[in-house]
Amino acid sequence: MAGFDKRVGSYEQALEGLTDGMTVLAGGFGLCGIPENLIAQIRRMGVKDLTVVSNNCGVDGFGLGVLLELRQIKKMIASYVGENAEFERQLLSGELEVVLTPQGTLAEKMRAGGAGIPAFYTATGYGTQIGEGKESRSFGGRHYILEESITGDFAIVKGWKADWYGNVIYRHTAQNFNPAVATAGRITVVEVEEIVPPGTLDPAQIHTPGIYVDRLIQGSFEKRIEKRTVRS
Repeated sequence: MAGFDKRVGSYEQALEGLTDGMTVLAGGFGLCGIPENLIAQIRRMGVKDLTVVSNNCGVDGFGLGVLLELRQIKKMIASYVGENAEFERQLLSGELEVVLTPQGTLAEKMRAGGAGIPAFYTATGYGTQIGEGKESRSFGGRHYILEESITGDFAIVKGWKADWYGNVIYRHTAQNFNPAVATAGRITVVEVEEIVPPGTLDPAQIHTPGIYVDRLIQGSFEKRIEKRTVRS
């Protein structure tokens, strides 16, 4: 319930119940707004055969990339995978099943899943390999393919600030996929930089209402940059 205190005291509590073979939805874009401490906890737990849904799979040695090192991911559903050499190796060797999905379609798959919509039509991918084997229809003279929505056993999310009840605010572009991910998990776990008492946050500024959040934890974050570019 929205008025229930969602805070937990440890990352072990935050991911209690996560087991082998589950589907995990992860927020973030590149390394921006990723739930880095929750990912690290999944690594410590050693759970395996996971299906992970996220925009990308982190980089070698950080973000979701650390789960590849221990072969914890069986299937990856993502839209961009170009920054991770170990990902490439596992894909080409057949160790990792990969479902490449257009970025907007991936976002809508999770948004629709969180809204209880089982499938939707989109023009993206029609006439390409993405559309092969999928139902298609014509609306207004344009062709569309049917895409099924996505939900997960766990959704792991990175926020900026939240109150005890799990009402979450994201900071700038770190919002990215996180709001859609937060709605689509059977158990949604959010880690934030700051937790404040109820009544502190402006209701008009809330991005994810607490009704979607099951567990909330405050962490400290490295916020690593993928590619640092500076003037010479």
